[in-house]
Amino acid sequence: MSSSAPQQKIRVLLVDDIPETRENIKKLLMFEPDIEVVGAAGTGREGLDMAKETQPNVVLMDINMPDMDGIQATEAIATAVPTAAVVMMSVQSEADYLRRAMLAGASDFLTKPISGDDLYSTIRKVHERKQAMISTLPIGGFVAGDRAGAAVAGMRAAEKRLGQIVVVYSPQGGAGVTTIATNLAAGLMREGVRVLLIDANLQFGDVGVFLNLQGQTTLADLCKRVEDLDMELAENVLVSHASGLRVMLGPARPEYADDIHPHEVIGVVQKLSQSYDFVIVDTSNRLDEVNVGLFDLASKILLVCTPTLSGVKNVRFVVDLFDKFDYPPDKTLLVLNRVMQERDRGRVTIPTELIEKNLKIKALAQIPLEERVVLHAVNRGVPVIAVDKDRSRPPAKELAEMAEKVRSALVGEESGDQTEKAQQVKAAQQTGLGSLFRRPS
Repeated sequence: MSSSAPQQKIRVLLVDDIPETRENIKKLLMFEPDIEVVGAAGTGREGLDMAKETQPNVVLMDINMPDMDGIQATEAIATAVPTAAVVMMSVQSEADYLRRAMLAGASDFLTKPISGDDLYSTIRKVHERKQAMISTLPIGGFVAGDRAGAAVAGMRAAEKRLGQIVVVYSPQGGAGVTTIATNLAAGLMREGVRVLLIDANLQFGDVGVFLNLQGQTTLADLCKRVEDLDMELAENVLVSHASGLRVMLGPARPEYADDIHPHEVIGVVQKLSQSYDFVIVDTSNRLDEVNVGLFDLASKILLVCTPTLSGVKNVRFVVDLFDKFDYPPDKTLLVLNRVMQERDRGRVTIPTELIEKNLKIKALAQIPLEERVVLHAVNRGVPVIAVDKDRSRPPAKELAEMAEKVRSALVGEESGDQTEKAQQVKAAQQTGLGSLFRRPS
């Protein structure tokens, strides 16, 4: 008799409101020796109950169903059965469906009709990734063989360590977003405080240029490993500035962005935040899936506006969009950058009070226009506030004050219950882009 243990089958649960579809998928999987169908449900609620009962490895979930759609069911299963990988299925292949599925916790997405080869490879792939992720989680209080308990313990521990994410964004090109992001990150640094700066401008990120940093690996490399990303790997990819600031560089070339999926960027940022107190994310000016996903994830959004007609007009559009996303008013912080000094009175500019009235937001900070000072800092590869060490002159003074105001806004939130905070972040993910573009089932 052989002493080797039999291969453990991948336990699959089907959730689809069309009986024919369930039967067809069952037939496709019937002769796969390493896959076992442990149940089939016709509604989202039934699927949730079956998932709790059968503890599947993989759930094949239809997106449009009565009583509880696939998005809601996926969110519920991700909480109730965290060891299960969910694969969303839909006849719709639009980006909005994909994004909503990924933010809900789905591991992959299949477009109907589904071929046998696609079905088999996807089930095996997501199962392998989920098992790899579970194996990296701390066991903490559970016996080594209890993988489900270990996963729950690890995920709860991650929630308690969830760091504050600040996304720096402007819809206007050349508004100084990278300047604001690098100096905010530098200004938040303290002894014993872990700060990470991420360059999420996937095509033309400049964080490396501003800080004179180069790295063998970048955000693009972590995105390839997002499903099984562990902090040991991440720490090897991050680079350190001379100031001690940890930095995740953006892709080395613009065309590399084509190989990165939005949910991968969001997943990397979320996972990295579990090991840092503050995560500052520099972004492009595009209003795309990557940035909107980051907005959903953020504790605060630092909205950068220049005192020009085009700048205010574009930021006004974004503010209106955030209202439609149902973001709380205090999630958005306005920074006016390149504000004219007394000596620049002859230049065309819009007074701060008029900008605040138009946007209906009080400016958190006003950073004066000092191009030569900023250029000098960039040429040296250091933040502006590091050049002016006593931070007594503009714009270092204003940038340092901005960082302290952001810290105060975030620390006030950190004093609350961490589990409640994690739930609020998850709720923000669910009420962002999906609430605006959700289509009827």
